[in-house]
Amino acid sequence: MQARSALFDLYGDYVRSRGGSAPIAALVRLLAPLGIAAPAVRTAVSRMVRQGWLEPVRLPVGPGYALTPRAVRRLDDAAARIYRTRSVDWDCSWHLLVIPQIHGRSARERFQAGLGFLGYARLNAGTWLAPRRSEEVDALLRAEGARADSFVARDLGDPVELADRAFDLASLGAAYRRWLAEARTLATDSGGTATAPPTGTPAGAPAAAQVDAEEETVRAYATRSVLVHEWRKFLFRDPGLPRALLPADWPGDEAAAYFDTHATRLLPSAARFVDTCLAHDGGLS
Repeated sequence: MQARSALFDLYGDYVRSRGGSAPIAALVRLLAPLGIAAPAVRTAVSRMVRQGWLEPVRLPVGPGYALTPRAVRRLDDAAARIYRTRSVDWDCSWHLLVIPQIHGRSARERFQAGLGFLGYARLNAGTWLAPRRSEEVDALLRAEGARADSFVARDLGDPVELADRAFDLASLGAAYRRWLAEARTLATDSGGTATAPPTGTPAGAPAAAQVDAEEETVRAYATRSVLVHEWRKFLFRDPGLPRALLPADWPGDEAAAYFDTHATRLLPSAARFVDTCLAHDGGLS
């Protein structure tokens, strides 16, 4: 897990709902259970500041970093897709973008990755298609200095066949099956399927019990972080197609149900660990 991706997950899953800012010391503490060292955290934070995702703020306990409005919009959209709270109603129209050649390999790859994240698939060298228009596509075009002709189309042939071809549903379905197998292994190896999250350790409990409870919160947080991190990768591959465009036995449904169940089950313990770190470093009032 790379520090930058882990920070996006951390801010999106926890910090966003806790005011949107955190001390740098808390960020270091929170990424340590994921095997990410302090220098990597600081480097990733600096990069995210340069890219306009974070901005430095002065918190009562010292330096910290807050989400920019751009980052808030991106994380809210990502959360709606990750936890499927976004409407999937479809009016049977497609959004088409016809984009001239982007010069420079790195710029081209960055732009294509950005379009993929926004839910677009490439039909040919210069044409991209999505089942709905993304509100962020204009900002992406401006950031890359690109222009595009934009169309809304309805009659592009059989929509099921088009979705299957454009978004390579066979490959995407196989990726969901692999994710589900790996997620089940993760839950089993972490003890996640055998135990429920702890409900807290009573005052006066033996020290060993308190240590066990603390370790459980760290384990739940780390397990859930990996689960969310791997699931988040589908944001770059799955545009959230309307159900009518997907096969009846779509493996993404089973994978999504598994993710929902275990992300929800692990959340109370994971959130306690986050709150403990933020309180320790002054990130919670």
